[in-house]
Amino acid sequence: MHTHHAIDYLEFTVRDLGEAKRFYTAAFGWTFTDYGPTYAGIQGPEREVGGMAEAEAPRTGGPLVILYSDDLEASQRAVEAAGGTISTPPFSFPGGRRFHFLDPSGNELAVWGEAE
Repeated sequence: MHTHHAIDYLEFTVRDLGEAKRFYTAAFGWTFTDYGPTYAGIQGPEREVGGMAEAEAPRTGGPLVILYSDDLEASQRAVEAAGGTISTPPFSFPGGRRFHFLDPSGNELAVWGEAE
């Protein structure tokens, strides 16, 4: 269901998660899976396709693009070898692990993989 190194998930921050869920449900019919009081997964027709995180100061610059990896450590090494900078080292979350990186232009992306 996931494709290695393909765009797999989009995540953006919101000031008020409840209001954001209300808005996207009313405007587009989106449904959500709640992962606690500050995060909700956005459900697509076949799987979760994105998420919203509540933050006092939402991230600027648009959504966070998240790629999928069959081998998270190998992907991290490849990012570093290609000249990317790891901005957030690998961490665990419900469903897997991920890291964030900056490309040579300063764009932040993330890569996630299944929990080991």
